Amino acid sequence: MSLQIHWLGLRMVKSSIGIVKCLGQESVAWFGLQRITRSPLRWPAGRDVIWSGNVRLSRDQFLSSGSMTKRLMLLEENQIAFHSEDGSIFDGVKDYSRQVAEMIGLGSDAEFHQAGVRTVLDIGCGFGSFGAHLVSLKVMPICIAAYEATGSQVQVALERGLPAMIGNFISRQLPYPSLSFDMIHCTQCSIIWDDKDGMFLIEVDRILKPGGYFVLTSPASKPTGSSSRIKKRSMVAPIEEFTENICWSLMAQQDETFIWQKTADVNCYKSRSKSASPPICNEGNDIPPYYQPLVSCISGTTSQRWIPIQNRSTEQLSSYELQSECPFAGVPQDDFYEDSQVWRSALRNYWSLLTPLIFSDHPKRPGDEDPLPPFNMLRNVMDMNAHYGGLNAAFLDEKKSVWVMNVVPVRARNTLPLIINRGFAGVLHDWCEPFPTYPRTYDFLHGYGLLSHLSSERCGMMDVLLEMDRILRPEGWVVLSDSVVAIDMARALAAQIHWEARVVDPQNGSDQRILVCQKPFVKK
Repeated sequence: MSLQIHWLGLRMVKSSIGIVKCLGQESVAWFGLQRITRSPLRWPAGRDVIWSGNVRLSRDQFLSSGSMTKRLMLLEENQIAFHSEDGSIFDGVKDYSRQVAEMIGLGSDAEFHQAGVRTVLDIGCGFGSFGAHLVSLKVMPICIAAYEATGSQVQVALERGLPAMIGNFISRQLPYPSLSFDMIHCTQCSIIWDDKDGMFLIEVDRILKPGGYFVLTSPASKPTGSSSRIKKRSMVAPIEEFTENICWSLMAQQDETFIWQKTADVNCYKSRSKSASPPICNEGNDIPPYYQPLVSCISGTTSQRWIPIQNRSTEQLSSYELQSECPFAGVPQDDFYEDSQVWRSALRNYWSLLTPLIFSDHPKRPGDEDPLPPFNMLRNVMDMNAHYGGLNAAFLDEKKSVWVMNVVPVRARNTLPLIINRGFAGVLHDWCEPFPTYPRTYDFLHGYGLLSHLSSERCGMMDVLLEMDRILRPEGWVVLSDSVVAIDMARALAAQIHWEARVVDPQNGSDQRILVCQKPFVKK
């Protein structure tokens, strides 16, 4: 069975059998891909300095990119450095973030968390400067941008160790549930928001939480004189009129930044006239938003998850939110708490497995520093069958400096709303299709029960392992926990793609085994 990306306008087909037959002894890890030049620098150094050879961004493209990178600089011949004041914001990202905070009534951006802003969707995020600053404030950003053959925003953001994925909503919904994000941010994101009868704004409204903020900044040029102000007002006027119809209010305007707030009062929609446009959606059945067509109606107004961000606890999930989220996901609260305890123990076991393997199987390469413990070598983590997000929570509890992309398979129980409301990054995905990211962008892939789940899918195990190989960085790690039969099959397939693999018996009397794999580093 082939893997296809259909929502990006690409035709990308990968047949595991065909690749293996064609390449023979050659490693399929590099089939059709540019090889990585060097392992990324350890976090947080890797946030500010990346190897230019690891991204599809040439010196000429970098130097010709104009205002987007005017505060960036190339260091030597093979590095790109990102200053703390970089990006496309006029006065630097720190000043810009502080301005946004003040516009929503806060004393500084350090108060985002207290105001309920824990998750931000950054549309067209440039090279990730705003997201990098949000991470320093302990706010979870997710960068999305359309696929780019060269000079990719998403690829650069991931290389910096920032949460990002390929995505746009030209014709399809994003793969996030309704009421997902506290703030949605757009700076020069090249979207005509009042196009298609406002359907793009309706999609923003769908994934924006009650009381959340939509921040729109277009700093293409400094406003000079009254003519520029009139032009800017004429550009925003259609958006203002439409946002009133979907119960948003223009909260503040400063220079070229506009901030709208979505109503926290669900009765606002009931008070509209019956002929008001857009109408309220008929939400009799909750269809998972896996690239469904854009809709022209307002959703989420009858959801039991309608909780204004200002009313939330500063904890990951309050008891009241658990009472709302667990039944929605079909999760008993006792199972949720038990899952959290299990993953704290499991993560410690993983670390005890990986640490000696890294020291014994990671020989020092010429010119490289001695290897350090794995918590300094991992940044981008993907949990391919995330369940309730327990692994992510365990990483936080252990104070590991990583972020986790929590993936919920489309035909599994939809626990994604629960994961996102914990303040984690998460997405729905069909593992019979490629994940919307660039090659070599994750350090660590984890799958608990993923292989057994695949037994009921329309694709084979080799298809998924090849996709894992595509997105895994050289010297990256894979940990799969599953039944003996599934693990034995996966180990045999891992050998075909030249992974170093070993099976671990947890010796707890169960029919479970752990497969630990490492992808080799291959020089050009």
